[in-house]
Amino acid sequence: MSTVKGNLRLIGDNALQNGVNTAEHDTISAALTRANAREVAMREILSAISRYRDDVQPVLECIARNAGELCDAPDVGLHLVNKARTHTRIACVWGPDKGVFPVGTEFELSGTTAMARAIREARTTQIRDFSKDPRYLAREPGPVKKVEEEGVLTFLCVPFVQNGIAIGCVTLNRYEVKPFTEDEIALLETFAAQAVIAIENVRQFREVQERLRRERASAKVLEIISQSRDNDRQVFDAILENACKLCDAPFAGLYLLDEARSEITLVSSLGARSEYLSGGTRTWSIDDPASVGVAIREARVEQAYDIRDTEAYRNGNPQRVEAANIEGIRTFVAVPLLHGGVAIGAIGLYRREVAPFLPEQIALVESFSAQAVIAIENTRQFNALQTLNAELGERVEEQVGEIERMGKLKRFLPSAVANTIVSSGSEGLLKSHRALLGVLFCDIRGFTAFCETAEPEETIEVLQIYHEEMGKLIDAHGAGVDHRMGDGIMVLFNDPLPCEDPAGDAVKLAIAMRARMSDLCRAWKRMGYRLGFGVGISLGYATVGMVGFEGRSDYTASGTAVNLASRLCDEAEDGEILLSTRAAIAVEDVFASVSVGEVSLKGIREPVEVFRLDSA
Repeated sequence: MSTVKGNLRLIGDNALQNGVNTAEHDTISAALTRANAREVAMREILSAISRYRDDVQPVLECIARNAGELCDAPDVGLHLVNKARTHTRIACVWGPDKGVFPVGTEFELSGTTAMARAIREARTTQIRDFSKDPRYLAREPGPVKKVEEEGVLTFLCVPFVQNGIAIGCVTLNRYEVKPFTEDEIALLETFAAQAVIAIENVRQFREVQERLRRERASAKVLEIISQSRDNDRQVFDAILENACKLCDAPFAGLYLLDEARSEITLVSSLGARSEYLSGGTRTWSIDDPASVGVAIREARVEQAYDIRDTEAYRNGNPQRVEAANIEGIRTFVAVPLLHGGVAIGAIGLYRREVAPFLPEQIALVESFSAQAVIAIENTRQFNALQTLNAELGERVEEQVGEIERMGKLKRFLPSAVANTIVSSGSEGLLKSHRALLGVLFCDIRGFTAFCETAEPEETIEVLQIYHEEMGKLIDAHGAGVDHRMGDGIMVLFNDPLPCEDPAGDAVKLAIAMRARMSDLCRAWKRMGYRLGFGVGISLGYATVGMVGFEGRSDYTASGTAVNLASRLCDEAEDGEILLSTRAAIAVEDVFASVSVGEVSLKGIREPVEVFRLDSA
């Protein structure tokens, strides 16, 4: 823009020097004035965009004013398209009379008006003379009203286009036949592009702020859960408070189903009128046709857009009638509390106007419902433990020694080790000793790089699935001990649970793991996760026993065989199972393998011949 202004000044100076007549000089001066005004307008709009990160209204008003002043239009309106793309709404107007229609007026997009066509087609539309427009001549009501009641003769609509789709527009009316020039239209299209930037900036800013609000709310609830193991009502109150704030609902209630699964009770509420809670029913049958009953019976979200327009209300259902007539409820949503796929209660939110809850709001309530289930289960377990302790009574005094011993073993030892020791009646197996072990190490290929780019929730989900699936296979193959850290897993065969073929059992487990991980990695690949899986197996003697101190003990193994399996795992490519020489020889009659030569491994002095299990 500054270049244009400089060029115009240069032309003006040359004109004066060459004796150009006054009319031509005035034309050049006017062009210079227009260029300067447009540059000032551009700076003003850009300044407004940078200043108002969370409010697009000042930017739109700035654009409307400059559009009207610079394009000689007495009536300017800025319209935004709703999410459903069924209507536009006037966001702001400019002009001496502030436009024919006030701010907030809505227009359908399904019609044949010039604005509707411009938005649907995402292109600038101008009607140079409305009185000669075919639709006016055909006496269509819209154009007739435009000309004969509003007095509009020239009309221009410039859409706000984002990714090929119009999200709004600026409309300009002139009350005389005076078509907008190409230069004016180009300026307005620049303003439209700036409007898109402002709208998107505000949307992104509000989205981040909303996400932060939700994260803070979730963190607050989790903190209360950690501090309230024996009181789920405190958690319920915090959940309902945050649900009301974040979902723009005046009321939230939490309902629980009794153990017989026959009655629903409102156990916590926020925001309801006192006369509704005191005079209304707080317990309902599971067969009640209202939203809460449906949500719990069918274990799904149930939303009544307008409870006065439901069959239950029309049939005189007491809960619906009380809710509508006493509390003034119109829109109600119930989100089930799911435990093991079965609903044990629900969270209900309502509004006193017909305004359905959005999918993102329902998703937030679903996360709150999961937290409520955690609180309920924590309290149940805590109370169950308290009950159990009370019932033990005299048995605790008589058997305290045995209970302490068993509790210690169960807390600090793997289940397989603890069960073996308890069965033997001696803790001699815990002492350090030598044993011939089949040692298996495995981990996920590419996991470190994945963690650097993935969201924490994605990382946790991958690890959870991985350890769950590998854990099932480890249990199924009778391993004695397994240890896990991050994506790494160590599995021991032949101690403390003896087996006839430790190397063979380790290979069988590795093959099963590889097959399962192949399926998982294919599924993850479709989600954009580039992950693989590798295994290392060795056979040899190692020192086995308890390592650690009181309260922090673990049953583990150490020695060259363990180090060798770990290093083989590090060397394995995606899908490879690498064996030490001794392990390969031990299983050669059943599992074919090929030598990949001698390999220098970290922490092992001499090169080691490594074998790769035949993938066939």
